[in-house]
Amino acid sequence: MTAPQKNRVARRVLATAAGLATVGALVAAMPAAANEDRSPSPSPAQGQGQGQGQGRTVDVQLLSFNDLHGNLEPPAGSAGSVTEKQADGTTKTIPAGGVEYLATSLRDARKGHPYSITAAGGDMVGASPLLSGLFHDEPTIEALNKIDLDVTTVGNHEFDEGAVELARLQNGGCHPTEGCYEKGKKFKGADFPYLAANVTSEKTGKPVLKPYTVWKKNGVKVGFIGVTLEGTPNIVTAEGVKGLKFHDEIETVNKYAEELDKQGVKSIVTLIHEGGAPASSSYNYDCDSPGAGDGISGPIVEIAKGITSKVDALVTGHTHQAYACTIPDPAGKPRLVTSASSFGKLYTDTTLTYDRRTNDIVRTSVKSMKTANHIVSREQPKAKDMTDLIGRWNKLAAPIANAPQGYISADINGRGATTPETPLGDLIADAQLKGMAPADKGGAQIAFMNPGGIRSDLVHKASGSEGDGVVTYGEAFTVQPFTNMMNAVDLTGAQLITALQQQVSGSNEASPKILQVSEGFTYTLDMTKTGAARLVTDSVKLNGDAIDPAKTYRVAMNEFLAGGGDGFPVFAEGKNKLVGASDLDMLNAYLAANSSAQSPLAPPSADRITFLR
Repeated sequence: MTAPQKNRVARRVLATAAGLATVGALVAAMPAAANEDRSPSPSPAQGQGQGQGQGRTVDVQLLSFNDLHGNLEPPAGSAGSVTEKQADGTTKTIPAGGVEYLATSLRDARKGHPYSITAAGGDMVGASPLLSGLFHDEPTIEALNKIDLDVTTVGNHEFDEGAVELARLQNGGCHPTEGCYEKGKKFKGADFPYLAANVTSEKTGKPVLKPYTVWKKNGVKVGFIGVTLEGTPNIVTAEGVKGLKFHDEIETVNKYAEELDKQGVKSIVTLIHEGGAPASSSYNYDCDSPGAGDGISGPIVEIAKGITSKVDALVTGHTHQAYACTIPDPAGKPRLVTSASSFGKLYTDTTLTYDRRTNDIVRTSVKSMKTANHIVSREQPKAKDMTDLIGRWNKLAAPIANAPQGYISADINGRGATTPETPLGDLIADAQLKGMAPADKGGAQIAFMNPGGIRSDLVHKASGSEGDGVVTYGEAFTVQPFTNMMNAVDLTGAQLITALQQQVSGSNEASPKILQVSEGFTYTLDMTKTGAARLVTDSVKLNGDAIDPAKTYRVAMNEFLAGGGDGFPVFAEGKNKLVGASDLDMLNAYLAANSSAQSPLAPPSADRITFLR
């Protein structure tokens, strides 16, 4: 890779959705393998036991996972572990994840199951570590092909770079601006279908990708409908969803379930990139205690209750939680709803009993459906083809990935923090304020960072040969993978107060999105109250002075927030916008200017927001 190429890649400019009219043509070229029988044929011996022969019922194995986010290598820090509940009620933390181990787990799980399907619940790519994100997630698609993924739905992050780039991931072809990454090799695209039943083109009104697919083998037919959350435009940049419409999940699934039913496909699974929150963080928590679905809350509960009983199981995602629950369908029949955490740390193994006479899944009782989440242990053998794949792409990424950016004295937690305000969130907000404060850079007085944009932790332990405490470009990229451009805008004090209220009201009331704030900006949230009243208005201060509702302030934030993303429409009212460098560039510049091997950065204390509970 030449120096200019490295520079272009490192500063990734997100692809726009311009040219959306070409998506239909691109999608038309999707691999015919979407409906082909890709499973190994059973031997005569396999056709005998466990209802897997030509008897009335057949056990169909459904392996599933979700929210991989391009994590090919084992995730670092707290992002790379799962919590397991022990028999005595205590919990144990277990390192997990990495495609070398995920491939081994899935391949071992398939043994002895002639009818086995592997499906995913979205966000396979996007917000990815540098190893995948640097190459626009081509390495992850290649890995999923080798893992023999059969089908996935789109998630919100599949739209980070727009519909045209998503179509390229499906159909193949080298990147339109950066070209092919390996000499003599052209990116082939996904062997498996991406489904997007509830995402349509504003021009044509048709889904931008296939709404469903049917897996077939020896007369067994299982339909898969794929949808992402209707609120995707609220959590993706405006450019990423330009020209697209996102529709109600329940209405869409019910529409296509009816269509499949008319085609004689009676066994249907919905892959939905929306999820819930179990009452426990332990992956093996029983969320059907004391009754079916009692241990889970969140959007997926009402969605599951509204999806037609023609659908036999729901594979979910988005919330990065682990659960295997039974939520009754509208007809009162038990129905499985599963999620396998994130980053390839778990996979779900579900047995669907297929009735050849009715062509439907038997759901007469919970006992007729078996499901469980399993840890992708790092104590098992690595899959050699995945090790080779990682090594090949790491060699290409190394000149950029290993460059030191700064030094830290201890872990600075972001994604892995247990508090709404995080040490890494404060650090990022400080970096953005520092970068946008000079008069010619924006004149910012305050900086806000959205919590969802912080994708990992800065870990003190060395990830390679760089040494403990060294932050490499690759590690910084993993924390800030979107390379959103920074904006400085004018907002009144009244608008700032509204923004703080929007953290805990409106679309964010049920699940607050606490903005990370720069040094000198302080306020109090009273969580004993509800909605906008949670903000203690007269507590909002800048450098000790109360915010004046009539005064204008210069505020720095990334372009996603500045466009009103994450349920902050007031930010889109900002005026006199000045565009600066990317958030990643500002983080790296701050690390370089404010740390050294002799004087590393300590974790911020995360005490700028006071919470009353």
